[in-house]
Amino acid sequence: MTSALGIYQTLSFPLPWQQAQNPLPLIVYGGASAVGAYAIKFASLSNIHPIIAVAGNGIPFVETLLDPSKGDIVVDYRKGHDHMVEVMRNAAGDSAIHAFDAISEKGSITTIAKVLATGGKIATVLTPEMALEGSEDSGSCEVLFTLVGTVHQDPPKGMRFGNREFGAMFFPYIGLGLDEGWFSGHPYEVVGGGLDGVQDALHMLKQGKTSAKKLVVRVSDTPALRKA
Repeated sequence: MTSALGIYQTLSFPLPWQQAQNPLPLIVYGGASAVGAYAIKFASLSNIHPIIAVAGNGIPFVETLLDPSKGDIVVDYRKGHDHMVEVMRNAAGDSAIHAFDAISEKGSITTIAKVLATGGKIATVLTPEMALEGSEDSGSCEVLFTLVGTVHQDPPKGMRFGNREFGAMFFPYIGLGLDEGWFSGHPYEVVGGGLDGVQDALHMLKQGKTSAKKLVVRVSDTPALRKA
């Protein structure tokens, strides 16, 4: 839902049943993350292209989500800032104004802002203050925080429809896609031991040993609970 809010509510892209009719470049920073991958999936459902996805170890996974025939590409952040900016500019063109930053740290805003045109909008998953920490001024781009919890809040005063209503509509839509197979969840790996495996999972995350997947522990696999 974070990705859906960012794509449709924050960046105001057309909904899947309205379909974009003209090229609408979109930068997705952190394309291998769950939020980034879902952003790519929703954008594709709405025929939003070209998608310029930034990733690293998860590049093979991200490539399965993209459509090169429509100009989609993946950019390797490990090759450095200057490389990313050059490749993204070539792919997005001079008029790109939309980006979804699923990382929102370590200077990601700086890189994106150097690609977007004046008036650009960057949807982030951290508050603008946190996202801009360690980054240069975003310049002429607007940094917009996307908070999934807003689907449980009343719409702003004076507005009849807000994120709450969007969530009420979009959750069933996602469920329909999962049921019919035209939408899919994120890859995952089950860590053994149930709750006893949480520490191992955290260690794997800290060591950077996971990419393009979620780690899952099954509570029912906890040895102590089985004995009970």
